[in-house]
Amino acid sequence: MYLCHPLLSLKQHIKNNIFLAGPLIIGQIGHVVTGMVDNIFLGRISLEAQDAGILCNNIFFLFLVFGIGMSQGLTPLVSMAHVNDRKEEKASLLKNAIFLNLFIGCLLSILLFITPYFFQHLKQPQDVIELSIPFMKVLALSILPITLFFIAKQFSEGLSNTKYSMFISVSGNILNIVLNYCLIYGKLGMPEMGYMGSCWATFYARLYMGLAFMFIVFKNKEWKSTIAFFKASKLKLSQLKQLNNAGIGPAFQYLFEVASFNIAAIMAGWIGKEALDAHGISLSLAAFSYMFGSGISGSTSILVSNHKGLGEWADVWKATVSGYILVFVSMGAMGLAFVLFRNELPQIFTDHKEVISISAGLLLIAAAFQMFDAAQVIGLGVARGLGDFKVPTVFTLISYWLIALPLCYALAFIFNMGVNGIWWGLTVGLVAAAFSLFGRIRYVIRKEKNQNSIPATSTSSI
Repeated sequence: MYLCHPLLSLKQHIKNNIFLAGPLIIGQIGHVVTGMVDNIFLGRISLEAQDAGILCNNIFFLFLVFGIGMSQGLTPLVSMAHVNDRKEEKASLLKNAIFLNLFIGCLLSILLFITPYFFQHLKQPQDVIELSIPFMKVLALSILPITLFFIAKQFSEGLSNTKYSMFISVSGNILNIVLNYCLIYGKLGMPEMGYMGSCWATFYARLYMGLAFMFIVFKNKEWKSTIAFFKASKLKLSQLKQLNNAGIGPAFQYLFEVASFNIAAIMAGWIGKEALDAHGISLSLAAFSYMFGSGISGSTSILVSNHKGLGEWADVWKATVSGYILVFVSMGAMGLAFVLFRNELPQIFTDHKEVISISAGLLLIAAAFQMFDAAQVIGLGVARGLGDFKVPTVFTLISYWLIALPLCYALAFIFNMGVNGIWWGLTVGLVAAAFSLFGRIRYVIRKEKNQNSIPATSTSSI
């Protein structure tokens, strides 16, 4: 388990960050791999089935990230209670988080269930829409079990334990692969369901992930002394407000970013099925790369909140710098891989020559925005650790909705750059988010450091 200690060197901060980030990265990749596995299996059925899966998973993810963001408010609160050894508070936070997030999960599930009735207004190919409607209704059922998973995940991360989420994510993805094969093709005595087998496989895998992680939380001997207070804990309006205030910022930050990418996918569908498919495949690969940054962002957020809880502001800055260093290295390597293997990577998903060609061009653009994507995700992670939500949320709204989306439309349809124009518009939005968030967290850390009493030996250049 990671333990905070003041005056750590930058090298030690990097080591601590890697220690926490490794399991988080594997766990984060697991969530993307679920959609990628579905796309690979669906691509072997037909282009229309693959497009339907891409459309449904994009819309599902839009709702899911709002729930993920709300659950992330739990981590810094548990972390600060943990470093100060307040067991009763940790148990109370868990109970209130379960109530709040399951309530939100129910609302999201209902909204997802009715979204297919609006698919006709998205101006997508008609055959894709017809396949999407029943697919989406099954995905809507999986919101509640995956909500349980994320509550447990954020509680576990608040206790500086990232290994359990890695184990559950990996095992859940293995189950999803097996079930995709069995339910699509009717293997091992299971019914042959065709393309619908993919969404049912995802549902059962997520059901396992949510229940299994909750079982670990309540039966784990390591946390027994904390869970002992769970039954006696009460639902508290003050804590519900605290969790809501801590989660609403990340929820809207994710929503603004993911919604902009989803609207970009709808724009790609206006161009044609091949453009939509290439966009979905390239975005799946970019999302895979993004999970390295997201995992490091999560670990950096834990370190920042730990040091903030102990008032170690010099170490808050060093933890921040360690996060930026790690994402630049990892995302830079992924960007290089996109350049070198841009023609081979799309072939994992499809053998359609035009789709492969379009996707190869998009991966070159993805390689260009990797570094800015890395910078903005670390900025959001540090802001969460600092408890700074409102201003970063405004920055994401401006970057993606006022800058990126208008540029996407203009470049794609006014300047006739097609789907490449959509991706260049998204890149500009990521650049704006990266620089504005870095300026914000630098300002907040300086301000907090100057306002708090710090021993002379603990100062550092920020």
